[in-house]
Amino acid sequence: MKVLSYIISPEFVYMWIRVATPIIFSSLGGVICSRAGVVNLGLEGIMLISALAGVLGSAFGGSLLWGMVAGLAAALAVSALFAYFHLVLKANNVLCGTAVNTMASGLTVFVLQLATGEKGNSSSLKSFAFPQVNIPVIKDIPVLGSIISGHNALTYFALLMVFVIWFFLYKTPMGLRMRAVGENPDAASSVGQNVTGIRFLAILLCGVLTGLGGMYLSMGYLTMFVRDMTAGRGFIALAACSMGQATPVGALLSSMIVAFFDGLSNILQVLKIPSEFIQMLPYLATIAGLTVYSIQKAAAAEKKMKNLKEAN
Repeated sequence: MKVLSYIISPEFVYMWIRVATPIIFSSLGGVICSRAGVVNLGLEGIMLISALAGVLGSAFGGSLLWGMVAGLAAALAVSALFAYFHLVLKANNVLCGTAVNTMASGLTVFVLQLATGEKGNSSSLKSFAFPQVNIPVIKDIPVLGSIISGHNALTYFALLMVFVIWFFLYKTPMGLRMRAVGENPDAASSVGQNVTGIRFLAILLCGVLTGLGGMYLSMGYLTMFVRDMTAGRGFIALAACSMGQATPVGALLSSMIVAFFDGLSNILQVLKIPSEFIQMLPYLATIAGLTVYSIQKAAAAEKKMKNLKEAN
């Protein structure tokens, strides 16, 4: 009962939104790539590199702006590298994504040690963080104010990007081209569309969103970089993208579902439950969601084939 009372409390809902923020960013990036016909498995690595680059940029540049520039530049550089190998050199996207993730884990530790002399975290650096935003009027409303107001600026930006990405994909000419390239690249190419160029752009946009998710972890959720701090969020974001059927709203809802169990794992630590099981909860929820999604997709495909046979 104590756990249930905490779950329905404003404090838990506030934490739930905070936990969901980096997953929302990365899953939206995954949506753009998926719509363009590319599965970007390097989200985890991009998040991790951007998290460190943002901290180092703000610490050595002396301002939050330099942290943003460094974090986004790192995300774009890694994304461009992935896109070049996959799209230009025709390397397998799974291998490219795995290489990015493997490189990021070791590279961030190496660079962190060069910059601070430490391998664990960047607490010795004076880095900057994105500000908290208190919304006028709403902040004074009981309960609702403590849930909606007071979040990090990137949290509100992540929610705004759900609408922006939806508008971009479904209401702009470039969004239409990306969806056309993802659905039928040969047909898009036959009418003069540059398939490689459009997919390259999609990967770069994905990198920007994923980089923001990484920077939120080290400059919002925490105020320092911690070794391997992404903790599988990039892979969870890919799963959320798939569960949401590669749509912005679907990715948002899937991210919130996964984040709920992530937040739940935090409060279950007060109970006498093995910590290993608690840490598994977000990943179990992801697997369960993907299983349900796969079953539904298979059932829909079977129904479609049955209807086609009946029509013939």
